[in-house]
Amino acid sequence: MTYLELVNDVLVRLREPTVSTVIQTTYSSLIGKFVNDAKRQIEDAYAWNVLGQTITLSTVAGTYSYSLTGSGQKFQVIDVLNVTSNIGMKNIDFASMNRKQNFSTPVSGIPSEYAFDGVDGSYDTKVTLYPRPDGVYSIPFSLTIPQATLSSDSTVVAVPDVLVVQNAYARALVERGEDGGLSSSEAYLLYKSMLSDYIALEGTRYPENQEFVAV
Repeated sequence: MTYLELVNDVLVRLREPTVSTVIQTTYSSLIGKFVNDAKRQIEDAYAWNVLGQTITLSTVAGTYSYSLTGSGQKFQVIDVLNVTSNIGMKNIDFASMNRKQNFSTPVSGIPSEYAFDGVDGSYDTKVTLYPRPDGVYSIPFSLTIPQATLSSDSTVVAVPDVLVVQNAYARALVERGEDGGLSSSEAYLLYKSMLSDYIALEGTRYPENQEFVAV
């Protein structure tokens, strides 16, 4: 579903008139906020395959700090490889990396470890490599990155749209209060049941993500 279709689906459930653009009325704009809140909560609940992206670093000899352009700051790491050297990269803590880079003469060689270290001017996460690259290495970061906040009417939501609608509907019921229809608590319980079902279904295909913690 597109952003506009999500908003209109929620409006229909609330027995409200549909709109031709999300910002057409104050109320449709509010529902748009609920849709984005719902999308964000669903993205946080699980490492959805549809959100998977690969950001590949191409190293330069002597340069050991890089930006993961497009990663933002809210992502999950699935896997990191040095495909040039056919090795898996190990994620170490910042303190250990800081000591390796500063307590002695840093080693140059094949990068095998990485640590996250702040953000750049575009607010993308930066990563430090060790040993410091002694040449060109291709290092793909397989990540789960949340979709940007929905703003255009035509933007299609990445995570399951039925979950977004049900979550946004429950939020709208809380804001409006009970009106003789489904209660907000009932709507939210239904959403949680649907979320659990969707995660269980996707988990059958990705065993590394089978642990689920409700949020």
